[in-house]
Amino acid sequence: MAVKRVGILALAAFLLTACRDEDEPQPLTITDVVANSENFTLLEAAVLRAGLADALRTGSLTVFAPTDEAFRAAGFADAAAISAASPQMLQSILQYHAINNRVPAGALPIADNAPQQSLLSTNGTLFISRNNEGVTVNGARVIQPDVAASNGVIHVINRVLMPPTQSIVELAQGNPNFSLLVAAVLRAGTNVLTALTTNAPNGLTVFAPTNAAFQAAGFANEAAINAANPATLATILTYHVVPGRVFSTLVPNGADVTTAQGGTIRTTVSTTGGVTLLGRGNNNQVANVTTANLLTTNGVVHIIDRLLLP
Repeated sequence: MAVKRVGILALAAFLLTACRDEDEPQPLTITDVVANSENFTLLEAAVLRAGLADALRTGSLTVFAPTDEAFRAAGFADAAAISAASPQMLQSILQYHAINNRVPAGALPIADNAPQQSLLSTNGTLFISRNNEGVTVNGARVIQPDVAASNGVIHVINRVLMPPTQSIVELAQGNPNFSLLVAAVLRAGTNVLTALTTNAPNGLTVFAPTNAAFQAAGFANEAAINAANPATLATILTYHVVPGRVFSTLVPNGADVTTAQGGTIRTTVSTTGGVTLLGRGNNNQVANVTTANLLTTNGVVHIIDRLLLP
C-alpha cells in the first residue's frame, strides 16, 4: 500500500510539473523577441535583409537594439528603405550592435568609454559608459535594459550605431558643407592635418563648424581662408578640438573644458540633452551642436553652427 501511495504521489508531482512547464512561457531567442515586438519592425526587417536571423538565435549575445524611431532618425524611413539597402552594409551595422557574450546592464563597468569589441571585426569597437544617469553606447542611450532572451540579453537604445569607416578629416572631406573647414585645415599646416588624421590614444573630439558658421565669422569663401594667416587658423581650429572621445552624453554641464589650443570653452547641456558651447571670444553668442556623435576611426565629431573664437 505504501508503495502504491508513493507511486501516486510521484505521478501527481510529475503531472503538476508538466502542467506548470506548459503554462510558463519559454524564453524566446533574440530573433524571436525582435520579431514579436511592435517597436522593432525595422530592426526585424534589417535582420532579415542582412541574413542574420539564424545567427541571432544561437550563441550567447548582448544586442543593443535600436527602436523604429531610431532607424527612422538614421534615414531608414520604412521597411522599403531597409529593403533598398545593401545586405552587406546592414550586416556590418547590425554586427556592430552585438557583443559575443551575455552582459546584463549591471555587469557593465562603471566607467566612461569602456571599449568593448563588437561582432564587427574591422573598426568594431564600441564605447560603453555607465554612470548615475544610466548606460550609453557611442552616445546612444539605453532606454530599456535587460530584455531577456534564451540566448542572451537585449538593451534597447534610442539611436542606430554606425560603424566608423573614415578619419575626422576624411569625414569632413566627404561632406560639401565642410568645404571651408577642410580648406582651413589644409591652410593651417601639416601639424593640424596630421593631428586630425592619426589615431590619438583615446581619440579626439572635434566640434566642426559648417560653411555657414565660417561665413558668419567673416570667412566668405575658400579664397578668404587661403588669405588668412596659417598660425591664426591653427589657433582657431585647435580651439575646436578636445582630447578624448567626448560623446554628447558625456559633455559636462556648466563646465570650462580645456581644448587642444590650451584655452577653455564653456559647455552647457539642456534638460533634453542639447549641447551649446561658448568660446571666450564669442561675446556670449553660443554655438549649438546641431548633429552629435559622428563616430570616426580616430574620434568623434559634433557639428556646430558657429565658429568658436578663443
